[in-house]
This record gives sequence, structure tokens and C-alpha cells, in this order.
Amino acid sequence: MSGPLDVLPATVEIAPTLADAASVAPSPRWSLPARIAFRFSFLYFGLYITFTQMLGSLIMVPVIDVPEIGALAPMRNVVSWTAAHVFGVTAPLVITGSGSGDKTFDWVEAWCLLMLAVAGTIAWSVVDRKRPHYESLHKWFRLFLRFALGGTLANYGAIKIIPAQMPAPSLIRLIEPFGDSSPMGVLWSSIGASAPYERFAGSIEMMAGILLFIPSLATLGALMCLAATLHVFVLNMAYDVPVKLFSFHLILMTLVLLAPDASRLARVLVLNRGVGPASEPPLVYGRRAQRVLLIGQLVFGAYLAGLSLWNARTAWFEWSTGSPRSPLYGIWDVEDMSIDGQVRPPLTSDRDRWRRVVFDSPAFAGVQSMDNTLSYYGSTLDAGKRTLTLSRADDESRKSRLTFERSTPSQLILDGEVNGRKVRMQLHRFDEKKLLLLGRGFHWVQEYPFNR
Repeated sequence: MSGPLDVLPATVEIAPTLADAASVAPSPRWSLPARIAFRFSFLYFGLYITFTQMLGSLIMVPVIDVPEIGALAPMRNVVSWTAAHVFGVTAPLVITGSGSGDKTFDWVEAWCLLMLAVAGTIAWSVVDRKRPHYESLHKWFRLFLRFALGGTLANYGAIKIIPAQMPAPSLIRLIEPFGDSSPMGVLWSSIGASAPYERFAGSIEMMAGILLFIPSLATLGALMCLAATLHVFVLNMAYDVPVKLFSFHLILMTLVLLAPDASRLARVLVLNRGVGPASEPPLVYGRRAQRVLLIGQLVFGAYLAGLSLWNARTAWFEWSTGSPRSPLYGIWDVEDMSIDGQVRPPLTSDRDRWRRVVFDSPAFAGVQSMDNTLSYYGSTLDAGKRTLTLSRADDESRKSRLTFERSTPSQLILDGEVNGRKVRMQLHRFDEKKLLLLGRGFHWVQEYPFNR
């Protein structure tokens, strides 16, 4: 091996003029480091794709969620045992349902896969030490990597093109103090507040995925994939988004895809010198077989991209910005509130008195007290009976039962019991379009920056 860029031989998926295997010159012997690097990459990334969420982006079935194999037995048991006996983790492991990709389980799982890959590489290197190269296996492994990465990028791109991943800031988010936001919350809200930017970022990811599905454009797709995954990884690191481990693996897989072309890319991009076309025996021989394989790749890639868009559209309507709204949707300012028949009864604090009530989705509501404390409630509303039940998110036994009367679209009266006390409130709907974030809009011409 002449240098760190020459890890694997240069590749291209299909040589359209090649029709007969007999006309292919014998492949040169790979260097020992190249053979070991391939064995490890094949084992580790093959295991990682199989046992993590990437498999669900590669094997997509409408209306069916493909489970993460790593969260099932026996891998689940292996990871749990390793966490307890190797790393001394005593707390119960969070395995699924949290939305985080940086759980203790995920890190320990990656370590287990790494150890399996290292052990497998050692055994493979001993048993198969005389093999001169892995030209054929390498071609199919690259195909596997291309579609695993492409499916993942298409999936993440689609959910941004149909801006469901970072939805527009909720009404409750709009009244929260900025300083109370987490770094991840700031990132989610800032991107969600600009649907054009979110769609642009998603289009880059989707385009990278689509290009990876097309054999002749796979190198360009890998370059775009590297730029997109680096961007995502830096955002995850800078804003403490718990997908750091996963996005880092996407970068590593992209580099493995680019490794065979690394020296050629360096010659063009760094040294400003010309190079000839990459050459490699095709995956299959015979023009008809090559054509069938090409069409199969294009059709399967289109299927993954199309289903990703469909799933993103479903997410938009089920739990993102396009989901149903509460019949009382809006930010409601409390103009008048009496407790036990008194405007200011004794032994009441500012926390007992409500300043705003926010209705966003049908199942949740938010209450901002006079001391600006925000409390979150589960909400059950019966429009026919005009009743509203609120239960504290942190204590479901604390229920508030109210009736509501809406004489005009901007007027609301709530009457009933809150925390065992009789209350009556008169509320007025605040026009959220008056908030700068929603009402400022876009301007081609600005004499001075409008930075508030």
C-alpha cells in the first residue's frame, strides 16, 4: 500500500462495455493492511447496519415498523449482561421508546459489535490469510453500504422536506422564556421556525441518498452524503442532540464508500491533476444481467425514497405541524379570575393565579401562572357537553374539571374546579401573529438589520 489514501482499489459499479468475464484481467493482490481493513469494515458495519435502526431504512414495508434487532434477544441480553458485568452499570437500561440514540444501551451495543468485529477479523485473517484479494465480495459490500446509507439519508431527508422532524414551534414554546430552552430545543425551534431552510437541508440529504442509488453517480452521492452527515454530526455535538453516535457512524460508512476513490479524488481536488475513469469488473457479467441489475437498483432506490416521503407525510399529519388542533386552539390571556368567589382570596400565591392558558393539540394544554411558571396538562375536551378536564402531567391525580363557554371566537369563559377550589375565568384570545417570530415575514429590501 503506497499511502493512507490507497486503502482499497478504485471501483465503479458497472462497466457497460464489458460482457464476458474471460476478458477481465486478474485483479492485483491487495496489501495486508487493505485486506485487514476490508475484513473489519465488512464485519463491523455489516453488524451495525443489521442490529440498529439502519436496517429499518433498508428494509421498508408500508404500515410496518421493522424492529431494531439489537433490542431483541439474544443481542439485548448480551448488551445487558455486558453493561452490568463489564461496565458496572447498575441502573436498568433504557432500551426502546426514549427517542435517544445515545443511551447507555446504544454505547454498550456499539462496544459489543466492535469486539465481535475485532474477534471476527482476527479469526478471518488467520483462516483466510492466503487469499490475495476480496474483489467480488467488496463489490457486493459496497452495494449493501450504498443502499443502507442511501435509505437512511432518504428517510431523514424526507422528514425534513415534509417538515415533520422539526415542526413549527408550538404555542407553548412561543411563550416560554428563551433561557428556559435546552440547546436541543433551541435548534429544533429555530429550524422548525424556517420551513424553507428545513426543506433545503432535507433536499440535500434526499439528493445524496438518491445519488447513492444510481451506480454511475454513487461517488458524487457519497461526497454529498459526507457533507450532509458532517453537518448533522456537528449540529448534534454543538446542540447536545442525542444522535451523536449514530451520525458518527454514518460519517465512517461514507468514508468507507469513498476510500477506493480517495487517491483519485485527491489527485483531482487537491493536486489539480487529471485522472482516467475508474475501472472494476461489474457485479454481474453479460449485458442483459447488467441491465437487469441496474434497473433493479433504480427501482428499489425509487421505492425507498418514495416510501420515505410517504412515511414523512404520515408523520406530518399524525404528530407534527399538520396534526389535529384543539377546538380551543390558541393562546388565551386571563382577563379576570376569581377563586372561591373572590378576586384575591387570602392565602393564594401568584402560582395559584393563571395568566395564560394555551390550547394546542387536543390532548395537551399549558398553563402559565402569574409568576410565569409553566405547567403542562393532559386535556380531555367534550365539545358537545362543553366540558374540559385537565390533569397535571406530573401528577395525574390532580384533575381540574371545567365547563367552557365561547360567546365569540376571541372570548372564552372557564368555570369549575381547579385543585379543589371553585374558579371562574374570563379569557381573551391573543393573536399569535403579533409575535415577531410568526409575523415578521421575509423582506428583499432592508435598510437596516432587523435583529431583535
